[in-house]
Amino acid sequence: MMLQDGSTQILCLTASSGVPLFTRGARKQLPFSVIGSLNGVHMFGCGQGVELSACQTDGGGRLVWRVFMDSVMLIAVNGGHKAGGGGDVKGDELFLRRLLENVWSVMVLVLGQDELVNARNVERLKRDLRACFGLIDQLLEERPGGIMGNLTHCADCLLPPKPALLQEAVEGFTQSADSEFGCLTVHGRIAAATEKWWRLAPQEVVLLSALMRTLSAAGLSSCDYPVFLPQGSPTVAHRLLRFKLLPGVDVCVLCGPTPSLHKAGSSLVRQFWSPLAETLRDCLGVGERCLPGSVSLRPDVLALLLINCESRRSVSCAPPCGDPAVPSRPRCWELLRLFYIFAASRYFSQEEMPGTSTDGKSVRGTAEDFALGFPHQPLQCYLVTEECKCYGLQTPQHQLFLLTPLSVPTFALRSVATQTLSAVTAATGF
Repeated sequence: MMLQDGSTQILCLTASSGVPLFTRGARKQLPFSVIGSLNGVHMFGCGQGVELSACQTDGGGRLVWRVFMDSVMLIAVNGGHKAGGGGDVKGDELFLRRLLENVWSVMVLVLGQDELVNARNVERLKRDLRACFGLIDQLLEERPGGIMGNLTHCADCLLPPKPALLQEAVEGFTQSADSEFGCLTVHGRIAAATEKWWRLAPQEVVLLSALMRTLSAAGLSSCDYPVFLPQGSPTVAHRLLRFKLLPGVDVCVLCGPTPSLHKAGSSLVRQFWSPLAETLRDCLGVGERCLPGSVSLRPDVLALLLINCESRRSVSCAPPCGDPAVPSRPRCWELLRLFYIFAASRYFSQEEMPGTSTDGKSVRGTAEDFALGFPHQPLQCYLVTEECKCYGLQTPQHQLFLLTPLSVPTFALRSVATQTLSAVTAATGF
């Protein structure tokens, strides 16, 4: 059986003195003595010339340490698996390492790198870090709608029925706002964006989308929010102007001192988006399916995640199913996420896994370690669980992760996957 998630907690401390800055995650926080011990054992290893990066407890828990810019230490603590979960060490480490990278990038996004690296007043830094809690909590939450960008480091997208109209409007709106970076989101997923927006680092696109969801959930119709780009501009802030067009539909631009929030909201929003009210409602109708009506999926597809490896974008879908013999829709989302972790940590290489981390240090990925035992690059994999069958397919441009009912013959999984990939790409060009 695939791994099951336990509670995950994030600890943040100063790297030099081990002073706790914040704790997020589990309802029951770890005692101060335990936090001190986790910091102490890492410092002891450093003093002996050994870098402690991860370990496993007797009870099945996982711990991962990471120091960023020699200033902040982040520790991810996973409390173990549910009974009968059958742990997955490689999958857990992949999830926890990416979680720590994302948390650090959130801190840079909100406060800027200088505030974190050159902090002179710890108490003030603690207060400032509270502004990051909403985004950090979102990273720790289960996303029932299948949003997995924080794990895949690919932008969660929605493929609208009339993409050309939306693309033209986004580009015109962005240009009129004296910017080249603009984005339209529907149900928290990107429906259209400018070329320069897509040139941002994939993790920056993912975190900006998460910030948009957080601001939207706060109920604000518009806002002017300063942000730092963790890789592109970690020390100089930009303005993020965000406007709610309809419930569930938001548009934003990254810009400089002009225009004012009032000017952009009162004139530019009306000029470019009022004529497209019906088109935006059609996008809302696509919903969590994320695919236009022109895409016809097989009835035996419970859920899918399709990643475009070249553009670092993804679409995910879990069609409604009334069959009580198959997992519920929320459970399908969970199983799809777990299967991605399983396959990505073993078979399918990811661009960022064995590469360079956000703080410039070389990191060896778990998938690379595992793949050393293969004389080739795996292109397909499958997994049969107690609830469903899973199939992964990799091409030079795409990765597809698919869930099907147990009734689908195992020998037919490859055919189902290739047909699904062809159906989506042929109809949308994704």
